Amino acid sequence: MRIVSPHRWDVSPSEAMEIQEQLRSRVSTERAFSQINTVAGVDVAVKGDTAKAAVVVLSYPGLVPLDYSLAELAVEFPYIPGLLAFREGPAVLAALEKLKTEPDLFIFDAQGLAHPRRMGLATHLGVIIDRPSIGCAKSRLCGSHHQPGPERGSYTYLYDGDEIIGAVVRTQTGVTPLYVSIGHKVDLPSAIEYVLSCGTNYRLPETTRYAHRVAGGERLQIEASQPSLFDF
Repeated sequence: MRIVSPHRWDVSPSEAMEIQEQLRSRVSTERAFSQINTVAGVDVAVKGDTAKAAVVVLSYPGLVPLDYSLAELAVEFPYIPGLLAFREGPAVLAALEKLKTEPDLFIFDAQGLAHPRRMGLATHLGVIIDRPSIGCAKSRLCGSHHQPGPERGSYTYLYDGDEIIGAVVRTQTGVTPLYVSIGHKVDLPSAIEYVLSCGTNYRLPETTRYAHRVAGGERLQIEASQPSLFDF
């Protein structure tokens, strides 16, 4: 993927918040696709002063690995909740630039609109790459909610005041739910649908599980690539 960032990453925290506010107007909360052939999982691990980003492209709905990439960059930005995109984003973009297959949909192990300024990593980078993206986080950053039912597929809305900013989704019966939100160019029902359909027998969707594995150093066996919707 060829990516051009619309802003610098070596900024102050106050400048970072201003950038988030500016990008917010570019977010689309409407589904911008009718069919998905490929879906990518994105995961970032930060250890010490290094960020390691992994991106794995899977066929959809078969969830077979088609392509993956890994990038490591020095961390330039301090750890500040709500500004993690400035800490992790450059490594993710470096990994995305190495991909040979351009995915139709991205599922980030991160927040999307479920963020104080509606600009989690999934939204921030979704806007930059201008591709459909979903935030699928393991924990809550902001908002309040009731607990969903115990069965797989149960969910409740995540609220910030009266605004729905995401959903709390039970991906397997009896497991701790995940926090799903719009990243970019997708609506919330579709975000929930694709997180659930990318799951098998585990709490995390296969997109995230594969990205975790690659970030941990595993080499995947890659099948023949399928065409992206954006190739046509």
